[in-house]
Amino acid sequence: MKSFFAKRRKKKENISESFLTKQDKIQLYLFCAIPLVLVFVFSYLPMAGIVIAFKNYKYNLGIFGSKWVGFKNFEFLFKSNDFLRLIRNTVGMNFLFIILGTTAAIAVAILLFETTGRRNVKTYQTILITPNFLSWVVVSYMVYALLNPELGMTNRLLEHFGFQAVDWYSKPNAWPVILTITSVWQSVGMNSVIYYASLMGISSELFEAAEIDGANRWQKIIHITIPSIIPLIVMMTILRIGNMFRADFGLFYQVTRNVGTLYQTTDVLDTYIFRTLRVTNNMGMSAAAGLLQSVVGFILVMLTNRLVKKHDPNMALF
Repeated sequence: MKSFFAKRRKKKENISESFLTKQDKIQLYLFCAIPLVLVFVFSYLPMAGIVIAFKNYKYNLGIFGSKWVGFKNFEFLFKSNDFLRLIRNTVGMNFLFIILGTTAAIAVAILLFETTGRRNVKTYQTILITPNFLSWVVVSYMVYALLNPELGMTNRLLEHFGFQAVDWYSKPNAWPVILTITSVWQSVGMNSVIYYASLMGISSELFEAAEIDGANRWQKIIHITIPSIIPLIVMMTILRIGNMFRADFGLFYQVTRNVGTLYQTTDVLDTYIFRTLRVTNNMGMSAAAGLLQSVVGFILVMLTNRLVKKHDPNMALF
């Protein structure tokens, strides 16, 4: 009996392989070679530049000709009086972006999934995705048009309803909310597409069976729609946690207009490194900070994935 099934399995494998000729296989290998070469050239070869983080880099000597300084380039971050504030702002803001951004993207995806009419879905998706293609320079001027202390639309509305105008660019405590709203507005459309695509893969038979059992739309969302995309939500969250020590430079530098009074809540590792590099012109320090962010991000991904794997191995990345 076992030999019978083994012969059938071997026969199926031979049939499937017969559809691919030698020329077809070569074409597939060449097709895969293109992205592999691009990844190697742009992602692996530049890793040789990591040594800058351990050297006193000089332009005339080059990367490998500069002198080794060990971990001295890392000291400017750890010995800085602003280090704890930078970590707090970077991690705290990213935590807000992950929680609120993911929630908003899932909500939008479910609303699109529940929307009837293909044309309506396409229209809404186009409107929601458009902000993702705007540069932070453009977005910064849009925010400034809203929050300008004298001519901003927000202050005009406040004055119209009898409230006093607010100088938003001197209120650091208001900017975590402003930046979170801006970030979610800019990214929610593109992120929702990923979840919407996953929702489209849910079998319609599950919804039909739920309707026969008397489930309403809300119950179908709670018991079918959301549980179906939980593995994707976990995977996307793990990947975003890997960037907890990185910040969107354009968001924190352009939108805040690099106003010094806002540094208390808006100064993050990336903006601090940029200002330090501009003043000291020390490539080694910036390379050390970038390496530190990458190492911490890798550790966070591994730890988060391990915790998820302990809870449910099917939801882990690897």
